[in-house]
Amino acid sequence: MSTASITLRQISGRPAGPARLSESVLVIVDAQNTYRSGIMQLTGVEPALDECARLLARARALKIPVIHVQHDAGPGTPYDVRAGIGAIADEVAPAAGEPVVVKHYPNSFVGTDLDARLKATGVQNLVVAGFMTHMCINSTARGAFNLGYGVTVPAAATATRPLPAPDDGVISAAALQSAALAALGDLFAVVVPDGAAIPD
Repeated sequence: MSTASITLRQISGRPAGPARLSESVLVIVDAQNTYRSGIMQLTGVEPALDECARLLARARALKIPVIHVQHDAGPGTPYDVRAGIGAIADEVAPAAGEPVVVKHYPNSFVGTDLDARLKATGVQNLVVAGFMTHMCINSTARGAFNLGYGVTVPAAATATRPLPAPDDGVISAAALQSAALAALGDLFAVVVPDGAAIPD
């Protein structure tokens, strides 16, 4: 068997399929205007936001817990939560009663009360969506795994951007997206194509 045909999830006997959305908490990470234009604009961000919005609508219809995470890097940055650039996009804006956790690190659990809020729900399964795939989705999904949560990441509800490569070339957004999701799927999360792959 090729080493590319088996994952650490399989070797360790972890679930191969996603938990039901009705038995999960939806965590939308950094769905901010930061990523829609300018220096931090992501490849495919608008379709990904639309996918986040569809997931959010389903979560609300199922009346499951929803937690929004918002990154704050301070005044004058693309992540300034006091300015329009750092605001959560209107398409996925929090509704009354949906908490917003403000973070300062890629891992949404570091320096926040996210874990306490999740424990208060009594739910062990998370659906993690948002931005950027290689950074805060990666870090948050791994952080959740390390705390014992079951994690599902819907690929179409995430996006990233090209990055400089170590050999002075460029890693395309598509290549980075694929690699980041594959790395998560090796152990830390069940990665599905989109929200439709997550049963109610």
